[in-house]
Amino acid sequence: MSALSPYLLAGTINPPAGMDHSYRQQLSLPTGELDIRAWPETFEVEALIGVAARANARRGFLFLSRVLGKHWPATPSAMEGIHRYLASHVPADLPGPVVFIAMAETAIGLGQGVFEAFLEQRPGVEALFLHSTRYRVGDGPLIEFEESHSHAPRQFLHLPADPLLRERFLSARSLVLVDDEASTGNTFKNLCAACRQWNPALERVHLATITDFMGDGVRAGLVGRFGLTVSVSAALRGEFSFTPAHDFLGQFKNQAPAQAFDPVADRGARQDFGRVGLGRKLSVPADLVARLLGEIGPEEDTLVLGTGEFMHPAFLLAWALERGGRSVFVQSSTRSPILKWGAVGNVLCFPDNYGEGLNNYLYNVSAGQYRHVLICHETPANGALHQFAGLTAGRLFHFRSENDVEEIPIRGS
Repeated sequence: MSALSPYLLAGTINPPAGMDHSYRQQLSLPTGELDIRAWPETFEVEALIGVAARANARRGFLFLSRVLGKHWPATPSAMEGIHRYLASHVPADLPGPVVFIAMAETAIGLGQGVFEAFLEQRPGVEALFLHSTRYRVGDGPLIEFEESHSHAPRQFLHLPADPLLRERFLSARSLVLVDDEASTGNTFKNLCAACRQWNPALERVHLATITDFMGDGVRAGLVGRFGLTVSVSAALRGEFSFTPAHDFLGQFKNQAPAQAFDPVADRGARQDFGRVGLGRKLSVPADLVARLLGEIGPEEDTLVLGTGEFMHPAFLLAWALERGGRSVFVQSSTRSPILKWGAVGNVLCFPDNYGEGLNNYLYNVSAGQYRHVLICHETPANGALHQFAGLTAGRLFHFRSENDVEEIPIRGS
């Protein structure tokens, strides 16, 4: 069976049980001991993930994806391949309408890419995309749920603003929940329960992840916990155990907060790119792509950066440049604190551009590594963005809407 074949959960597990582990790694992290067991089939483990140590009292490790474009530079073609692969393994018999929800912030770009690939593969299916967020936009209703192991546990889902898309959400019969990794299923369960309060007609849930580390025991209990039929597909299936270090909690007792939600604050987050619903694919301006193709040489390595939750337009820009023959990588800044260890070789720290007063980070990027650095952001230009540009020798591109992108002059240049 392909590693990405969706398997239906109905009290018993269809994947072969009792298989010998074809991959096992035991690691001593600064935060504890991690034992990984996996069954690689379509992809090798090292092609998909590395292991990092989280600076987080809730969970001390991270499966750091090499094809996500978040904590590690990834090529757009590798990311697009994962999008298509996961979309192709969404069960064909899911009843519509189908709502895709990407989990903030790490998997927003992944979920939007899977949704757009799904639209291409199954053009007749009525579908909707939303991503969860940690910001309020507009004044519509918010659906709140918890990501319990996160450094920033409160997440929100906005009801679609467009009446047609809102009706699609309220009448949906299936959810496709997309994240980079599943380990306990708790966040998915919390989100599903929150959605069912608005739409009790939901019948099916499909979990699409790059890695599924839930293990057979957790998987077997999903149907009972969700109260719905559940299916799962992933590029890699396995399980793990983690034993925290003796002083694990003490390491992070003075850790700065990673969340400062204010329900009335305007953080500069926009409604245009997925927070309040999309029923179609996004694009980037053709004139911007043409201009950058004229400025960037074919052999000049280029890094296109998203900022926080603003990830998918950066991927689309990078993908257009790569198709134009340029050497391009994608990544994004993040609020997730990770230690310099293992799969994280370099850490840049700077203020967040949404004005929460929180630290943001960029991992595995060093000065002079790329000839061109293009920073894509949805918030108006501010001191934090100029500081980010200074650290990376980057250029700032303000996406005021899908079709209106302005390059911001760098202060002092």
